[in-house]
Amino acid sequence: MCPLPVLVIGSYDGEGRANIMTVSWGGICCSDPPSVAVSVRRGRYSYEGIAEHEAFTVNVPSASQVRDADYAGIYSGRDEDKLKALGLRAVKSELVNAPYIEEFPLVLECALRQTIKLGVHTQFIGEIMDVKIDEEAVDEQGRPDVSKIQPFIFAPGDGWYYRVGERMAQSYSVGKK
Repeated sequence: MCPLPVLVIGSYDGEGRANIMTVSWGGICCSDPPSVAVSVRRGRYSYEGIAEHEAFTVNVPSASQVRDADYAGIYSGRDEDKLKALGLRAVKSELVNAPYIEEFPLVLECALRQTIKLGVHTQFIGEIMDVKIDEEAVDEQGRPDVSKIQPFIFAPGDGWYYRVGERMAQSYSVGKK
């Protein structure tokens, strides 16, 4: 599957410290209730925190935050405070027991609803309890504006990040007879 979203997952560890990790195995998996799935290897530091606190946040970085997202995927919260190292601020969610990253333009706050062991990865399915979006990242109607959020994607085949491109065609319209 190519390309994949770049998502930074926020959770608390066993001692209540905020931690982040980057995943690309994730995305929306249900519209009612609105839900997102992320797959995490059992050995990852964030795994136990998500399972224990039954919550996580999905933080969508902009292209200008590619270094932060890459760093969060390279290093482990076992060894260092990644948020401190990156100069990012973790904010405690009021709805779920997980932190979100204040500086990222789009955040999904998720309550863990299902855990599915798939093999080397476990899929955590979270119901989206709230969406936070930077007011500078919305269009005139108050909807998320991809051109303002500037998310980026990961291509596992070549290991590169890519910017999301320009508009192509209107969905549910271009395919009509």
